[in-house]
Parts: sequence; structure tokens; C-alpha cells
Amino acid sequence: MDLPRIFTIRESSHRIHNPFTSEKLATLGEALSPAPGTRMLDLACGTGEMLCTWARDHQITGTGVDISTVSIATARTRAVELGVADRVDFAHGDASGHVSDEPVGIAACIGATWIGNGPAGTVELLRRSLAPGGMILIGEPYWRLDPPDQTTIEACHATTKDDFRPLPELLEQFGELGCDVVEMVLADHDAWDRFAAAQWLNIRRWLDANPDDELAPVLRAELTTAPARHVRYQREYLGWGVFALMNR
Repeated sequence: MDLPRIFTIRESSHRIHNPFTSEKLATLGEALSPAPGTRMLDLACGTGEMLCTWARDHQITGTGVDISTVSIATARTRAVELGVADRVDFAHGDASGHVSDEPVGIAACIGATWIGNGPAGTVELLRRSLAPGGMILIGEPYWRLDPPDQTTIEACHATTKDDFRPLPELLEQFGELGCDVVEMVLADHDAWDRFAAAQWLNIRRWLDANPDDELAPVLRAELTTAPARHVRYQREYLGWGVFALMNR
């Protein structure tokens, strides 16, 4: 059980595996201001940047779970770098269905709601680990502009227009799930650029070092088309944000 290699190649230099900069991650932490000692569960945690930096900046503790062995190894190294390895730990595994052994003050899934087959299922999954009065964090795409055709929809990594909602409808959906939206931090164009453009450089450097690899033709084709596709479609039509929710 592991993440396909193509994903780790694309995002080999990323500390945050979503269109969210370090500054926005810090802004979110400052806005929520978790109390020291708050325990957090981060499902599909990637390389653990949120857990590690918030453990450093806000003295939280917690556990991250991710399917990628590469990401988990990087997260553990990052915890040592930031001096928080005694406050956070990371487990390799499928985050789908994972429930904490003890209730947590923050239950998060940032940019991977596929683990619950969408926002609704992910909110329900996170609730199973949440202590009374705790907070859920969901990172989720939304339509910034109405996609005009199927080409635009697919270029934004969706199958149908209904895969994502406009921002007002996404917030209303959280309400329908019995949650109050109590905070949000949204990606902007610069955050999208930093996420996407770093992938292009990662791919190019990997191609230069691995010209005969079986994935080389696939990644060469991706690099040829990805920059224009990003600015024509994803950058303009697709929004993304992290939303803080509390049960009503």
C-alpha cells in the first residue's frame, strides 16, 4: 500500500501538498490559535507540515496518517528538524476509516476528502475522532467561476461539474451537515502558482536525471502541456480553501 510514484515525483520538493503557502498555513494557525497541548489528528497528512509547524508554533500534539511511505518518512524528518518529534508522530496507512484511539481537539483532512468519498463522508469520518467542542478542518476545492464546458471541468481534475460546488454552496453544505463554519483561509492565484509551478520544476529535474525511466514519456508529455493548462483553466476556474467547522 503506497502512493503511486508519479505523485511523489511531481511533489518531491513540496512541504505543503495543496495550493496553500507556508504563510497561509501560519495564518490559519494564528486564526484558530489552538491551546497548548491540543491534540490533533491529520488524515492524509502528506509530509506533515501542518502538524510539525503548529507543534512548534502553538505547542499542539498529534498524529498524522498517510498512505505514502515517502511522505511519512519526510514528515518524521521534518519533526526532528523542527524539534517537535516528542510531540507529533506519523503512521503509514490508509486514512480512509481511520479513527483516533482517543478523542482529539482538532480532526483534519486537508485536500483529500476522497478518503470519505467527498466532504460529507469526510466530515462524518472526522467526527468519529472529535472530542466534544472540538474542531474539524476540511481542505476542499470549489468553483471560482462557472466552468463553461467539459474540457474546463476535466482540466480542473473533475469528472463532472457536480464534483465541486461554488463557494456559497460549499459553505451551505457544511451547514446541512450540522456544522457551523467558524473560520476559513482561501488559496489565491499566487498560492496556486507556487503549488503548480513547483511541480513543473520537479518534473524537469527528474526527467534530466531519469531519461530512460518508464515514466519519462508520461511526465514529458505532462510538462509540455501543464503550464498553459494551469493558467487557462485551473488558476482561473478552481478555488481551494481550508474551512474550520464545529458541530452545532
